[in-house]
Amino acid sequence: MRVTGLVGTVILAACVALTASPAAASATAAATIAASRPDTARSATARPSGVQAKAAAIADASTGRLLWSRDLDAERPMGSITKVMTALVVIRAGDLNRKITISSAAVAYALEHDASSADLRPGDRLTARQLLVGLMLPSGCDAAYALAVAYGPGIGAFIAKMNATAKLLGLTRTHFSNFDGLPWPTEYSTYSTAADLIRLGRVAMTSAVFRSIVDLRRYRIPAGHGHHAYTWHNTNPLLGVYPGAVGIKTGFTLAAGHCLLFEARRDGRSFIGVVLDSPSLGTTVNGADATVLLNWAFSLPAH
Repeated sequence: MRVTGLVGTVILAACVALTASPAAASATAAATIAASRPDTARSATARPSGVQAKAAAIADASTGRLLWSRDLDAERPMGSITKVMTALVVIRAGDLNRKITISSAAVAYALEHDASSADLRPGDRLTARQLLVGLMLPSGCDAAYALAVAYGPGIGAFIAKMNATAKLLGLTRTHFSNFDGLPWPTEYSTYSTAADLIRLGRVAMTSAVFRSIVDLRRYRIPAGHGHHAYTWHNTNPLLGVYPGAVGIKTGFTLAAGHCLLFEARRDGRSFIGVVLDSPSLGTTVNGADATVLLNWAFSLPAH
């Protein structure tokens, strides 16, 4: 595992505009304002209690102001939270109504890695927009493969675009070696930090397309000309359970542990947070740490 050793508080800049201009997006995303350490800036009673994740952070989603963090800049694997960047690269490229034919290689890839999938069928033709849903809701590695090949074009070119976008957004402690967060070529070759993932999440959530997908609890595609029927359920444990939850992505590998990038909005306030390597049994990500952080944030006085 790569660890920077820097544990500090950063007030994240308002990287709020996912505009058509990459230069404008990068300028807003790269700005940060240094602040005091969370452990010294707040009294013990002002901190969330019971968060078990090894790295975590929560911020005001509107302004990027960091409220609390743990190991903010520790570089860690994040599993399928990687797919937030995959989706962002595709959305920024556009042409979401293009038809993509599902290859046998995409299906075999998910099977070979025993990965989460959208259960895609070889030969089916789906739109890029539909594949984005298959990417984000059931965390389909087969959908990720199909999108990467189509939008690279080719896997290597697509991963290069992911890293270029990370650089553009000022994600200086993030690196992608694949398009889905699986532990290849090594368990730690794809990594990010709590600070970078909150920044990435804030940028992604400025996209109406992205928001409309990650807020879905269930999505069904009826059988039609050129494709089978599909029903996908969102793996996010907060949706439909935590009041105001609106997204955004789960992640899990043995090295990453249970990870969740999340956002909730209510009463005119919105908070975005991330937990990396929360303790849990099995492969199903739970929302316990995220719930603690959100309850604490919503309990703070409004400014």
